[in-house]
Amino acid sequence: MSNKIYIFDTTLRDGEQVPGCQLTTFEKVHIAKELELLGVDVIEAGFPISSPGDFQSVIEISKAVKDPIICALTRAVEKDIDCAAEALAFTKRGRIHTGIGSSDFHIQYKFNSTREKVLERGVAAVKYAKNLVEDIEFYAEDAGRADNQYLAQMVQAVIAAGATVVNIPDTNGYCTPEEYGAKIKYLFDNVNNIHKAIISVHCHNDLGLATANSMAGVINGARQIECTINGIGERAGNTSLEEVVMIMKTHKELDLETGINTRKLFPISRLVSSMMRMPVQPNKAIVGRNAFAHSSGIHQDGLIKNKKTYEIIEPEDVGVTQTSIVLTARSGRAALKYRLELIGYKIEMDKLDAIYERFLEMADKKKDIDDVDLKFLMGESKDDRGIVLEDMEIVCGNKHPKATLKLKLKGKSESASSEGNGPIDAATKCIDKILNKEFVIEEYLVQAITGGSEDTSKVHMQVKHGTNVMTGFGADTDIVVASVHAYIDAINKMV
Repeated sequence: MSNKIYIFDTTLRDGEQVPGCQLTTFEKVHIAKELELLGVDVIEAGFPISSPGDFQSVIEISKAVKDPIICALTRAVEKDIDCAAEALAFTKRGRIHTGIGSSDFHIQYKFNSTREKVLERGVAAVKYAKNLVEDIEFYAEDAGRADNQYLAQMVQAVIAAGATVVNIPDTNGYCTPEEYGAKIKYLFDNVNNIHKAIISVHCHNDLGLATANSMAGVINGARQIECTINGIGERAGNTSLEEVVMIMKTHKELDLETGINTRKLFPISRLVSSMMRMPVQPNKAIVGRNAFAHSSGIHQDGLIKNKKTYEIIEPEDVGVTQTSIVLTARSGRAALKYRLELIGYKIEMDKLDAIYERFLEMADKKKDIDDVDLKFLMGESKDDRGIVLEDMEIVCGNKHPKATLKLKLKGKSESASSEGNGPIDAATKCIDKILNKEFVIEEYLVQAITGGSEDTSKVHMQVKHGTNVMTGFGADTDIVVASVHAYIDAINKMV
């Protein structure tokens, strides 16, 4: 059996089913091109019969993308299949993804039918689609809860009808890894023609087991994983592409490989997050902002001595620029000395204890200590901190908002005015104008700290300039002021 695992990305179909995350055709094409550069084998571009927009998106993605297979979803309905085939007319390599429920729950309550009739419909759909497109994938919906003997019968029948790929979805995220792995093994042991098709796994994350179940599936013989960037998708989401890819890359003993360029994982994660307006949780594996951040003193000490003590993945391997040593009250002397030396201070050991005591006093008050704070700790004037907001005025109304800002740059005041799409956009454009540089906000999150009408908000912001990406924080009762402080904080770290 081949050790190549095909990566089937369904970010643009299953991932886009998240409420509030719908994409335009232009945005879908843009993401599809990045998925092609990432190295995915299959892009599920949409469900053409569902809407004119989805139909057009499949057409445009088919025109724009050349290397991956372009896949279109259908039900086991002839008009769905006709519509999908029409949408795939421009693709170099097209695939129709058709199927029907396989569990008794679906057969009885969704279709009000019998096992025999559902099986007939599934086989008929495959045969009909085979007359239009050569590459046919069949999904046995809710296979996670299906009777294994009936599921094996269905898989054997659709392969005989011409299916080139058979998808075994854990549609409701029900299975445990042991149960799902055993289900895949059962199929390999009991379907006579199973080696004539690729077995695919499509797992949902309702119990937090999507990644584990997908890995159990490929370990037991499946050779395609259906997944999404950032694990987005219906309800609790789908299998996370970046997680399964890095598991296989890290665990060489599995002898499983993909064609994914892992250094593009972090950039495409940020792209999808931005376009779908769905923030990545900070502790998200592989691509979360804390995935390579260390604040515990014990961890920081071990990491400084040897990165492999607390990092099993090189940050650069997934496109993250570097490990982050976050200074808090939990940090130890080694981390403080390390960060001070990074910004140019040579610390004698006999002076470190006194500096560390002052550091702890500061950390208890400010929580997270940045490089500007460290310079102040070492005796530099606050006027030497880089950029400081002195004054800001925002005018909003039924026209474009306008901002006027005064900044102090190393003791010298400079002002600028600008219009923008909103008050925050106008304010940040003022800063760009004063600095004569263009910065890009890659991630923007607001967190309420207190409660009530006079709530204080904390803004987290990732700002990019060239290849340099920094995180800034700001807090204020005025969300625009907090946002400007976060923007300046990130820029100061770059400078």
